[in-house]
Amino acid sequence: MIQQKDNGKRGEFYLEIDTKIMASMTYSYAGEDKIIIDHTDVDESLKGQGVGYKLVEASVDFARKNNIKIMPLCPFANSVFKKRSEYKDVLL
Repeated sequence: MIQQKDNGKRGEFYLEIDTKIMASMTYSYAGEDKIIIDHTDVDESLKGQGVGYKLVEASVDFARKNNIKIMPLCPFANSVFKKRSEYKDVLL
């Protein structure tokens, strides 16, 4: 289950297993209506299982619920947005 931390300036979507963060995608706010995804990291043991895609999906859900746009500067997140046309509504 993807969780989220957000302090109003920066945030993170993450997957925690046995109290250890195994996957993470960080972002920062650019004004009140935009976030910039700057980094995605998935533990080697989870690679190939779609965890990175789930992190991006969580960011899209967050953006839709809060009426904000996403600028994916992270190469991984950017590649997912290019592949998934259904996410274009939140893309900046």
